[in-house]
Amino acid sequence: MSEIYDLPLSYRLIKKYVTGVFKRFYSEHIVLGKENIPQNGPVLFAPNHLNALMDALAVSSVTPDHYATVFLARSDMFRKKMIADLLTFVKIMPAFRIRDGYATLGKNAEIFEKCIEVLEHDNAMCIMPEGNQELERKLRPLVKGIFRVAFSAQERLGSSRDVKIIPVGIDMGDLEKSNTPIIINFGEPISITGYMTEYRENPVTATNNIKNELKIRLENLTLNLNSEQYYNEFESITWLTNIAVLQELGLADNAVNRFRARQEIAGRLVALEKENPNAMEMVASAVNRLSEIKKRYRLHDRNFDMENHTTSKISGCLLLLLPTLPVFVVGLILNFLPFFVPVFIRKKMNVEFTGFYSSLQFGTGLITFPVFYALQAGLLLVITSLPWWSMIFFIPLQFILGKWALKIYKKCRKLIGQLHFNTFRENNKAVYEEATELRNKILKTVSTTK
Repeated sequence: MSEIYDLPLSYRLIKKYVTGVFKRFYSEHIVLGKENIPQNGPVLFAPNHLNALMDALAVSSVTPDHYATVFLARSDMFRKKMIADLLTFVKIMPAFRIRDGYATLGKNAEIFEKCIEVLEHDNAMCIMPEGNQELERKLRPLVKGIFRVAFSAQERLGSSRDVKIIPVGIDMGDLEKSNTPIIINFGEPISITGYMTEYRENPVTATNNIKNELKIRLENLTLNLNSEQYYNEFESITWLTNIAVLQELGLADNAVNRFRARQEIAGRLVALEKENPNAMEMVASAVNRLSEIKKRYRLHDRNFDMENHTTSKISGCLLLLLPTLPVFVVGLILNFLPFFVPVFIRKKMNVEFTGFYSSLQFGTGLITFPVFYALQAGLLLVITSLPWWSMIFFIPLQFILGKWALKIYKKCRKLIGQLHFNTFRENNKAVYEEATELRNKILKTVSTTK
């Protein structure tokens, strides 16, 4: 009988395909701290949890191929046998919660034993230590399940091997859309053997201490907008002041440094709310007023950060993009169905929680992209006299053209947005001056908060 930690050829091949597509789902797949992943021995990956199955795929996309990384997921995903069989094949086991009914909690004993068995065979478990998923970019209280597994596995292994917990911070540019950066940040391992003496003397104290250590490390690896009252304002400010603080810190403009600048902003805001609540209230009021203006006049934060190009210069840039129009049109036509069928299916499923959007669209896209690309390639063969082997080049070419079409679209949208901003500035001088004053007030507050 096969075990969940076995690595059959079918699983290896599918993992390579899924990982390859996952990396291309994002505009940048950035891995930090990869050297902190052990090449052998029992490992527990502990990532923050914002984006359903995409968080698990983020970890799986980096872990060594010889590791069988097994995941835990909410048990209600296993209700239908076909889906349950698929989840088991991709090494996901159910975790039962009180909300699933007290009668189901007994099943966790079997799952718990399987988790330990995975570690005993020098494989990896991935357990979300927050225990649930939310959309807010802040660390939630950690639950004890991952620590129970870690200590129990270490007791079984004795001093022969060291169970390690690897904190993982995952940050996505957008939790719903594709083609934004993803940063997967692996922290230094936490050695369980270092806590075993304390655990034998007082399990509760040892669990609380290691929980606190993991919490601190995850806070350093993630964007932690730790505010109950001003969370929305915090989030707005991190985007609004991102480029300004990036420049203040003297960092180059790239995805990693933008993330680090947002971490710095979050830390300053947490300190401001704690040390000067009146100032925080004032800056929150300014943010909300500025948000009203941006919403009413359809403005974007990046418009304020862009160079003050004239309308004629922007129009000239748009004209320079005209030669790329054929590439855009062809890329759009060839990728319309692969891109939009997953969105259509997701909308038809009436999924209310937006944290599942990208998981559903990604999962559907795993099928729609190869199917539609193959069908379109076959149609091209039928209506032309091209040799069959040309399809080897045409199938990936469709995806490449789609990526180029998306880049052209984003560039045009950015330029058109700046044209719109110029028009707003010229026709609404009083409102523009108010918006600029509000923005400068927010920037000044953030830049002087230490």
